[in-house]
Amino acid sequence: MKHQSKKLIVLIILVVFLLHDSTSAQEVEDEREFDYIKGSERGPAHWGDIKEEWAACKYGDMQSPIDLSSSRVKVIPKLRPLKIKYKSFNATITNRGHDIAVFWRGDAGSIRMNGTNYYLQQCHWHSPSEHSINGRKYDMELHMVHVSPNKNKILVVAALYKIGQPDPFLSTLEKEIVHMVDEEAERVMGEIDPSEIKMEGKMYYRYIGSLTTPPCTQGVVWILDKKIRTVSKVQVKLLRHAVHDSAEANARPTQPHNQRQIHLHLHGPIPTTTTPKH
Repeated sequence: MKHQSKKLIVLIILVVFLLHDSTSAQEVEDEREFDYIKGSERGPAHWGDIKEEWAACKYGDMQSPIDLSSSRVKVIPKLRPLKIKYKSFNATITNRGHDIAVFWRGDAGSIRMNGTNYYLQQCHWHSPSEHSINGRKYDMELHMVHVSPNKNKILVVAALYKIGQPDPFLSTLEKEIVHMVDEEAERVMGEIDPSEIKMEGKMYYRYIGSLTTPPCTQGVVWILDKKIRTVSKVQVKLLRHAVHDSAEANARPTQPHNQRQIHLHLHGPIPTTTTPKH
């Protein structure tokens, strides 16, 4: 009965979407091993106890997500934008139970940083956001997971969203997501162009952290776009209802900073209205 209710809710969401449209890296794949429920034995507070190889979730000192507090940020002005070169490639969309993810099945482009090319593997969504800025959480967060050629380095590009106009990239996937409610299934999408996500890389936060799901691997380079984007309430509800009940709010709590450096990279002069306090 509960499953049928969720199906009905998502079908209603799809109808609303159609009416609106006519007028306008190496993460755990099996969600059943962990969840996001506060107080659960498989919740975030206990991830590090579930498996020995997940110990970093409990004992790691460079865990993500974190709060990007202005008092901790060091501004790095007048740097070149990120070297982002994405291209269309065949992709699939997958309901992993704990999130909805798009996987590119070949070379969909890369980001170059400090002499290393990080190749795009997949993107997925969290709601509410995992990272916060000065204590404020947002309605959704997108992660684009990249790996180095030998797959021993991980870079994640993230973007934050608040409720407003629909996100154009997510709009192209909604009809497929509707058919994946509570089903750990994969659907072939054909070519998807990741450049449609519109990551410009001109103003961004950067720090070293971890994956935000088990095994919570550390040493991950995080790039968080400073631009706050918009997503509709319908889109957020769709993502939440599609996944398992234990992951409808699939955001890991913020983790300790532990004296890590957080840089705000700016392309051009420092904006007088947005300069974080040192």
